Amino acid sequence: MGRGRRLSGGQLPDAGGPAQRLRVDLGGLLTGMRTQTLRAWSWVHRWSSLVSTLFLLMLCITGLPLVFSHEIDEVLLHQDWKPAAEGRSLDLDQVLDAALSRHSGGVPAFMSFDEDRPVVNVTSVDPDGAAGQYTFQPVDRTSGAPAPPVSGHPVMEFLLQLHTDLFLGLPGMLFLGLMGLMLVAAVVSGVVLYAPFMRRLPFGTVRASKKARARWLDYHNLLGVVTVAWVLVVGVTGVVNTLAVPIIAYWKDTALKELTEAYDAPAPLTERSSLDDAVRRAREALPGMKLQFVAFPGSSYSTEHHYAVFFHGETPLTAHLTTPALIDARTGELAAVAPTPWYVTVLSLSQPLHFGDYGGLPLKIVWALLDFVTIVVLVSGLYLWFARRRTARP
Repeated sequence: MGRGRRLSGGQLPDAGGPAQRLRVDLGGLLTGMRTQTLRAWSWVHRWSSLVSTLFLLMLCITGLPLVFSHEIDEVLLHQDWKPAAEGRSLDLDQVLDAALSRHSGGVPAFMSFDEDRPVVNVTSVDPDGAAGQYTFQPVDRTSGAPAPPVSGHPVMEFLLQLHTDLFLGLPGMLFLGLMGLMLVAAVVSGVVLYAPFMRRLPFGTVRASKKARARWLDYHNLLGVVTVAWVLVVGVTGVVNTLAVPIIAYWKDTALKELTEAYDAPAPLTERSSLDDAVRRAREALPGMKLQFVAFPGSSYSTEHHYAVFFHGETPLTAHLTTPALIDARTGELAAVAPTPWYVTVLSLSQPLHFGDYGGLPLKIVWALLDFVTIVVLVSGLYLWFARRRTARP
């Protein structure tokens, strides 16, 4: 008692008094809360990973060759082709007539333009056929004759379809978007769990002398943290890409709604004005930009009453940012220049960023290496889960 500080009246403080007990109780409470929080994050990490890992593995494996799709197609499908005539160019109406003459009853949906060849690609649809089935015709602009298509290799097309929607259309896209959200949850929860784990070990430690499970846990944590920024970028852009159909539909129903209110019925084929004149007026409205494609009335990127003529910039960034000029399909007059809203811009930027298609081959190589590391992280996560279950068995 001689070591205690005396109070007035000669009394000593109670070492186990209310204040001390309160501090002990609060400390225990905070420790319990931290433990419960970490358990909750651990539950999120475990189950978000387990639910999504197989699908994420599929996406990573199929995405690896898709990063180099342009280069692979160039090697496998290279064709020496020359136009039928030099110094001659049909107007777009003649090109369209030539394509539709070979697709009896077809209705034009899109027209795009090759960058390296005088070729116009006309996509048409059979109004009485199955939804989503299109006829794609490359047309030699110097003669109107068919040109060899520049399409993806069948294997690459298969991988792209599998990667995009599991061959299930919009439901498949939305399901993969949900798996992308699971990936984001797994990454964020993994980062939260990694911080207290590394209090016991220096950053980057791999306990090589320990058992296989401990070594793979260290590799899993290290590689996961090193690639966390890239995985989040690819995961979030992948989720955005799966929402392409509802994003474009929302854009048509909101931003373009005012342009359609003045019309009673869609513009029939027999009353449409010159396509060539429409593109020329669109060029005048958007000078200095590069023509990308034309969406015909009734297609997914236009209204029932307008040609939507899309242009883009020339730089690596602005090449993915499009601006449409809407031309009245009946009169051929400019109806509006409709800068795309922010959510469409996000979609336009997400698509190339998802595959590293901004910085040429060097960036693609970096994307591929990070993709391979992510595959290792996913496989090691599965191994750790199975190893833990095997250890926990009696």
